[in-house]
Amino acid sequence: QVQLVESGGGLVQAGGSLRVSCAASGRTFGVYSMGWFRQAPGKEREFVAAIKWSAGSTDYADSVKGRFTISRDNAKNTVYLQLNSLKPEDTAVYYCAARTRGSGLFHSQYEYDYWGQGTQVTVSS
Repeated sequence: QVQLVESGGGLVQAGGSLRVSCAASGRTFGVYSMGWFRQAPGKEREFVAAIKWSAGSTDYADSVKGRFTISRDNAKNTVYLQLNSLKPEDTAVYYCAARTRGSGLFHSQYEYDYWGQGTQVTVSS
């Protein structure tokens, strides 16, 4: 089992920045990749970014490329998502996810095995 706890969400003005964190605990040695997803009211959960736990390679959704950065601190078992140049359409609950069934940078939520409870990010115009 892997437990994931997100933190760092909040309210920010358009153009501002925020960093959200995801702390992993439990059987973290079995984690191959981590992902960030988001879900806005009335919309489906969508991929934001992913990172390979060992190699550190990354992938992003086109909508956030160049504005968001995913990173990890292996010593702290924590993954970060730096959100810059925020737009009102970035408003959503942000979830982190862990993949334990093998390496890869996947955009589908069904490729991930564990999920956090989410943290709200609200961007005002």
